[in-house]
Amino acid sequence: MLRLLMPRPLRLLTPPRSNFSGGVSGASAPLFFASGYDHNHPIMKILLAEDDPMIGRSVASGLRHAGFTVDWVLDGTSALQALSSSEGYAALVLDLGLPKLDGVGLLHNIRNRNDTIPVLITTARDSVADRISGLNLGADDYLVKPFDLDELTARLRALLRRSQGRARNELRIGGLSLRPESHEVLLNNQPLTLSQREFALLEILMGQAGNTVSRETLEKRLYGWKDEVASNTIEVHLHNLRRKVGHDWIRNVRGVGYKIIDPQQLPP
Repeated sequence: MLRLLMPRPLRLLTPPRSNFSGGVSGASAPLFFASGYDHNHPIMKILLAEDDPMIGRSVASGLRHAGFTVDWVLDGTSALQALSSSEGYAALVLDLGLPKLDGVGLLHNIRNRNDTIPVLITTARDSVADRISGLNLGADDYLVKPFDLDELTARLRALLRRSQGRARNELRIGGLSLRPESHEVLLNNQPLTLSQREFALLEILMGQAGNTVSRETLEKRLYGWKDEVASNTIEVHLHNLRRKVGHDWIRNVRGVGYKIIDPQQLPP
């Protein structure tokens, strides 16, 4: 059964005008909610599209406590606008029975524009035909209501692993390993003590090993709509992370962003 958690109060949000093509403002803006953000567990940003307030609050709260940043929208049109922005969502949790634009229409729209975001459908439609239809439209997983939040979280993490090309719930580069489930980081088999922000940054960089990740991408992956971010916040956390893992592990690609490299693989 779906566990109903008591969420922190939610604040009605309108995303910034610059985040959406055409802009939204004032009374005409769609309704967006960001779950009460738990600063102890900032890892991956999830978009939740659910029109039922009780289920939405419970799922947002449960995902937050499981270590995700959650932006919550109440209808399909708002979800489409959010996905059209540059918010850096790692996955979409999608209810099919949304107003304005239903989940099927939303899924059809995002797949037609070649958006490969992992999509987990949550719905009361439990027939085999409904499940097949959702998967054939491009959903990556399908969970029937009522469901257990632990199962939702486990399925979501499995989707994220697959989307990153990982079979195991561990990221490893040379002697550096990171385990998202247990929040452990080992360097040459020795545990490192990282803050939650440092852990989240390292997870993002290791998940994009070999690639350069822009400061803007890091910022959007770590923070929700309601969070105010100082201009040097990312740099401060990266500086602290470098002190702990070693400066040679994280390289600044000037004017582009940051990348993680195994120092042992560098030429002498």
